Amino acid sequence: MDYIVLDIEFNGRKFASELPMEVIEIGAVRLDADMNQIDTFTSLIKPVYFAKLNNFIKKKTGIPQADIDIAPGFRKVSADFIAWLSKSESFLLITWGGEDLKRIIYDTRMHKQDDAFWMAATYFDLLKGYLRVKNVTNDVSVEAALAELAIEAEGSAHRALDDAIMTAKILRAIAGGLDFTRSQQFKDAYSNSKERRMVKNAIRSMRAQRQTPQWETLVEKYLKDRIALTDPRKSAELEQYFHEELAKPVSDKPVREKPETADTNA
Repeated sequence: MDYIVLDIEFNGRKFASELPMEVIEIGAVRLDADMNQIDTFTSLIKPVYFAKLNNFIKKKTGIPQADIDIAPGFRKVSADFIAWLSKSESFLLITWGGEDLKRIIYDTRMHKQDDAFWMAATYFDLLKGYLRVKNVTNDVSVEAALAELAIEAEGSAHRALDDAIMTAKILRAIAGGLDFTRSQQFKDAYSNSKERRMVKNAIRSMRAQRQTPQWETLVEKYLKDRIALTDPRKSAELEQYFHEELAKPVSDKPVREKPETADTNA
């Protein structure tokens, strides 16, 4: 089995917009079973929306506008990438966090392409693996992990192939401590982490008041006017999460709600 270390850049922005963010670069490194680098893939992608990169993205990635202007579209690049991946008899995607595969799937759907290949792909979140190995909880960047491991960073941060190469160095360094049984497949989520924390805290509040947690009561007393449950998929997902939390051992430790921040990662 090969390991495919994947990184993408996307046209994230600091301003609100109903237009979608899009993948603008894919970079990947193919490692063999012994984690030796044997191949690479890299391509820029011309976005449909925000074809002119804003100053934030140009400064963060260093991608020249002239290169984006002549880049192929997502349909061609995704087909080329799938063909490149298919050279491996079997592979495991390695990502730093869960955003990379998610963005590829979202763009696949936006371009009305079949997402079956990506939904069936198995990936391992190396960021979570790193946090487990180091026994810490706060997320860290690839650059911070390299520094902590005393590995020299090379190339340009926030360029997809360079980031994939640096991520592969982290993978090699901690591979012996990783639990690859935690590999997973992408699953659509209709609720966010803040909404799930609200459910968890509501359960604890009801227990503190010696009330037996019931989903209908929780919705009426704690979620009404705070979470829009008009989408039946979100409602079903949160109800399933509610029952999963009820099945866990009781803990008195409160769950802090983190402030919402704009998504500026790329």
